[in-house]
Amino acid sequence: MSLFSFGMRLRHPVRHRPALDPLRTIVKGYALYILVGWLLLCLPVCRESSDGSILDHLFTAASAVSTTGLATVGTADTYNGLGETIILLLIQFGGLGYLTITSFIMLSATGDLSHARKKISESALGPPQPYILRRYLRMIVVFTAIIELVGAAALYPVFALAEAPRPVWQAVFHSVSAFCTAGFSLFSNSFEDLRGNLWLNFIVAVLSYLGAIGFIVLHDFYHAATDRTRRITLTSKIILWSTLWIGMAGSILFFFDERSIRELPLGERWLTACFQVMTASTTVGFNTLPIGNVGASSLVLLTVIMIIGASPSGTGGGLKTTTISILWAQMASVARRRESTTFSRRVIPESRLRAATASATFYLFALATGIYLLSLVDSSSWPDQMFECASALGTVGLSRGITGELTASGKGVIIALMFLGRVGPVVMGMSLFKPQQITWSYPDEDVVVG
Repeated sequence: MSLFSFGMRLRHPVRHRPALDPLRTIVKGYALYILVGWLLLCLPVCRESSDGSILDHLFTAASAVSTTGLATVGTADTYNGLGETIILLLIQFGGLGYLTITSFIMLSATGDLSHARKKISESALGPPQPYILRRYLRMIVVFTAIIELVGAAALYPVFALAEAPRPVWQAVFHSVSAFCTAGFSLFSNSFEDLRGNLWLNFIVAVLSYLGAIGFIVLHDFYHAATDRTRRITLTSKIILWSTLWIGMAGSILFFFDERSIRELPLGERWLTACFQVMTASTTVGFNTLPIGNVGASSLVLLTVIMIIGASPSGTGGGLKTTTISILWAQMASVARRRESTTFSRRVIPESRLRAATASATFYLFALATGIYLLSLVDSSSWPDQMFECASALGTVGLSRGITGELTASGKGVIIALMFLGRVGPVVMGMSLFKPQQITWSYPDEDVVVG
């Protein structure tokens, strides 16, 4: 090596690749899956008919990956078996999170994960300490496979007795759709024709609740059952209590208030009320009565439940039950003039309070922006627009019947909201900015609140 070349090496040091931003990687990954699904659904070999434009296929792909269930064209009428299989795979990848499945495959093949993939997976899954990521990933995939297989086996006789076409495929499709809280159905009117079928209502509700409460709860119960020294974490307690109260209170209010179900037999009326509140709470999006006929007060009730949504580390969307519970606890602590925020005799860390406040602010701002933009480009009524946007951002899939009639711009707004609801408004917002290492501090100054 010459002295000149050595000097050139000193002047031009080797440049290292910038570290991957986990949040940006998550956003790009979901966008890539939507793009791939869109291109596949556009192929003539995947379609039953020529119904649906290129934008409609993009809408379907975005709805499947985000596990929303809103659709501008009928799934069974537009796509053939191959197209339905692609939609089901998009639902599975979207429900579990594409990082979960790909990381599990890499883990099975190599026995370990790279440092970068570990960081990205931890950002996407957010397993609480002291969970071990490798075990957590395996648990998610194994639990999902078992639950969906059992669900399909339980649903098969229901569809066979109802003389539904392709009962085996119906059972598999709806089992995955229910557990991933996607709400896609191969029936043109969801489950309206099977409203009084007790077993269908029960099985779909169990699958949806298992997906919505999240893998943290399933993990806790598994270890509590196999290791008596382990206890249920505070996160699981909050999830279970909030899910129980929302389901009970919502069902009672819907039962007594909703006029469209008052003529039904008492048992079927309760079944319909419980199922419809469940489908909004878990964000699964199936329906057993026409949502377009629901009264104004019930519409508000379902909208609030959709905004709250499911729970973290699960397949559902929404603001999350833990976020609402923390904000409720913070409000109660302020009202009682306490210095710290507590829940179930445990102090909530300041970092979690900040995260809950930021999440709620991002979410409500995104919802208000979506409603405003949709009102600019669509002529449907404001309550229908509000409900559609809340359903899209919460990845629920319930609709007042305006989805198929949206303008091209309106479909674009709903696609953006579904994508935002899947990656999370906070994750999306944080991915737009680079992390900053602040080495200085600002002076304090009081601000009057209230």
